Parts: sequence; structure tokens; C-alpha cells
Amino acid sequence: MKIELRHIHKRFGRVHANNDISLTVPAGAIFGILGENGAGKSTLMKILSGFIQADSGEILLDDQPVVIQSPADAIRHGVGMLHQDPLDFPPMRVVDNFLIGRDNHLFPNRKAAAQELLQLADQFHLTIDPYSYVDTLTVGERQQLEILRLLALGARTLILDEPTTGISAEQKEALFNTLRKLADMGKSVIFVSHKLEDVEQLCHHAAVLRQGRLVGQMSAPYDIDALVEMMFGRAIELGARQDKRQEGIALQLRNLTIEDVRLRVENVTLDVHRGEVIGLAGMEGSGQTRLLRACAGLLRPVHGRILLNQEDLTGKTYLTFRSRGVAFLPAARLEEGLVNGLTLTEHFVLAEPQEQMTIDRTAARKLAEERIARFNIRGTPETPVEALSGGNQQRALLALLRTPLNLILLDNPTRGLDIESVIYIWGKLKERCQQGTAIMFTSPDLDEILRYSDRILVFFNGQVSPPIEAAQANVDLLGQLIGGKGWEDLQPTPEENAPHG
Repeated sequence: MKIELRHIHKRFGRVHANNDISLTVPAGAIFGILGENGAGKSTLMKILSGFIQADSGEILLDDQPVVIQSPADAIRHGVGMLHQDPLDFPPMRVVDNFLIGRDNHLFPNRKAAAQELLQLADQFHLTIDPYSYVDTLTVGERQQLEILRLLALGARTLILDEPTTGISAEQKEALFNTLRKLADMGKSVIFVSHKLEDVEQLCHHAAVLRQGRLVGQMSAPYDIDALVEMMFGRAIELGARQDKRQEGIALQLRNLTIEDVRLRVENVTLDVHRGEVIGLAGMEGSGQTRLLRACAGLLRPVHGRILLNQEDLTGKTYLTFRSRGVAFLPAARLEEGLVNGLTLTEHFVLAEPQEQMTIDRTAARKLAEERIARFNIRGTPETPVEALSGGNQQRALLALLRTPLNLILLDNPTRGLDIESVIYIWGKLKERCQQGTAIMFTSPDLDEILRYSDRILVFFNGQVSPPIEAAQANVDLLGQLIGGKGWEDLQPTPEENAPHG
């Protein structure tokens, strides 16, 4: 289906989110929409998919003007959108989610729907159990379910908003194969991303938005440097690797074992130096996040010890860990890290030690203005955190961290962020390393793990590798270990051989 957007405008208060955008998406093409966080990509796609309406402009589908006032309107016209965070119902079964959006009777035929789901999944070489619960699926599997649901509803154009965020390399390959097959079938795919390598690998054409405007378009093969300059208005330098390791041990793990109903991770032994960055690599659900939560006091280990600055904190509460200079930043920023409805000022006040019964509003605003300026947050003291882009929410989380800290634990810290924001976030984290703060982080992006880690732990099926020097590793090595190959060649580290006490 051919899609044309003509002179689209959308304002949110003083922010001109989409400023006179016109572009054409050919039928049977995978069309990339690139731009930094806050460039207007998601706003434009929400207009096309009916989640919001443009202030002015026109949408044409196969050369016919249409008015799309809701997602139901959009799907009736053959347009479906897969959001960055899947809009499904985790407590329900897969088949019940698959039925959402249909004009069914009060008692739908689940058996027929399950059969339809399996046939559709088989067509794209996907494997999904219709009777499993959605909350047991990985993010990649939830994406597959949503794609199949939209196709069953008649979608001829699929919009995907940052679809490779938080999924494994294997799941990304399966997703890309599905999208290529859809394009071969004559369907249109709009691929919204800030990841140049994904657009380069997948898309036939790409358009770049910056600060609400369409600044350029390009067809494959791409000039990546030119795309970067379109996105940011200048060249972006990644900078050299920085090793900030110092003398002294910040964190010691001794024979640590953690488990839940799905996975048991056994006998993790590790010494983390002050100022050191440890990257945790593995497929989603392999235990990386559980280890971070155990080191933050949010998950109690079933065996082993956790020592911070030689103090045994095993079994202590999160508040105890926090009082000892441990900070945990979750992947779900709004769900766990920030408070919906509260402003930046209110967050900064809550994060400070409370010494008085009342709040000094003048001092609070001054504090917010100072943090906003220091962390380059695009917002005001009165901005609610949910109104910030993903990159600015992450900057706000960093701005909430106290000083000094002994250990920062980050679960996918650059999830959904553009290149410039990634560089900025890691610049701030490396400043913490200079102060002696140790860092452990997870990421599905192996290039990020290699670039910013000093040492790396790989997780596979409950196993955890000995630490690997990042300077001596590469994507192929990590990819093989994540897939379960080459483990017999790994050598134990000195701390593994040390007395465990």
C-alpha cells in the first residue's frame, strides 16, 4: 500500500513536534524513519496510526485521501502500528491477545483462533504457543504476537517503533526476515529507529527528521556519515576507549546463586575494582538483570555472599544497600525509576536527604534548574517526567543519583536512545568512574558492551563465564558464547581460584 503524508503539522504547547512534513512510502518497501530522540518520529507515526490527530495536513492511502481518527480507523484502512513497548495484556493467554480488536461475538472461537495463529506463524517461520501466558514471553516473542495479530486484522502497512530495542541478536534476525518477507508480499513496512546499522541492513529508503522537520531522504546503499550529519546537524565522534580502573575492590561476589521459577544462576564469583565497568551480555532472560537486582538488594540470593567495600551485605534490604552507596537504574524508566505525574522539581526534591518538615520551593526550583542545565535535560522544572523523551528520562535518572556512590547498577541504560544521547550518558557515567564508582550494566547491544566495558561476563542457560577483557574480545566471540559455543575454552580467573571463605 502506497502512503503519502502531506504538510503534516502537530504542536504540543510551544513544541512544534511535526513541522510541515511531507513524504511518500512506496508499496512493497521497507522505509526507515531516522532521527534523534525528540525529533518527531513517534509523533508522526502516531498520527498515521490514529493514536493522535494532526493539527493540519493530509494522509493519502493508495492515492485516496483518508481521515484516521483512531487506531481502529487505521486498521480498517490497513495500517497497524507495533509500539516500542508492546500494547498487550500480559496476564492473558496468547490466543486471547490475538483476538483483540476483532468484531467477535461474546464467546469467540478460541480453537479456531489458535489454529489461525499457528498457520500464520508457520508462514513466517515463527514459533509461538497460543495457550501460553503473555507474561512468560520475551519482548521479541511479544513483538511476533503483535505482528501476527495486526496481519490477521488486515494490516497492509506495518509501522514499527524502535523494534530492535531490548531484543536479542537472534530475535532481531527473525524480525528482519519477517519484515523482508512482508515487503516481498507487497506490504509496506515503516521502520522507525535511531540505529543507523539497522536501517542500513534492512531498509530500502530512509527519511531523516530533526527537531520536528524532514531534513533529508536517501536510498540504499547509504552514506552513513551523511545520515549522521542529517540527524544531528554535525558529525558525531564516538571517542576512544576509556579505562578508569583504580586500586581497591568495590564489590565482591562469592559463589553467588540466584534463582526464580524460570532460571537458576549458580556460583558467580567476581571482584569488581573501583572505577571499573563490568558489562553483562546474554540473551534476554539469561540472568543478567537478576544478578543486578541481587547486587542492589532487590533480590535475595539463595546461596553465596555479596560484599561491598568488604562489608557483608548478603540478605540485607535495598534500603541498606542504598545507604552504602549502591544505586540501581531499571530498564523500565517510568514504571520503576520515575514517578508518573510528578515534575522534575518534585523528583529532585524527593531524591535529596530530607532535613526539614516543609519544602523550600525557591531552593527546590534552583536545584532543578541546576540539574537540568548540568545534565542537559530538555525540559523545565515544571515538566512532568512522562512528557520527556526516553533520552531525557535517562538523563533525569542520572541527575537523581547521589554523590558519592560506590556502585551503580544499570539495566539497559541506553534503551531506545540515539547516538548522541548514548555518548552523553556514558560520558557522565565515566565521570563517576573517575570518582572511584564501579559500574555493572546489561545491554542487548554487543557493540555497546564491548565499547564501554573493561571486563565482560557472558550468561547462557544459567551459566556465567569468567570475566573476559573487553579489549581482547569481539562481537563474534560474544555471539558464540551467548549461543552456547566455546565455553570449554574459557579459563578461570584468579578470583575464581581464590579461597571463598
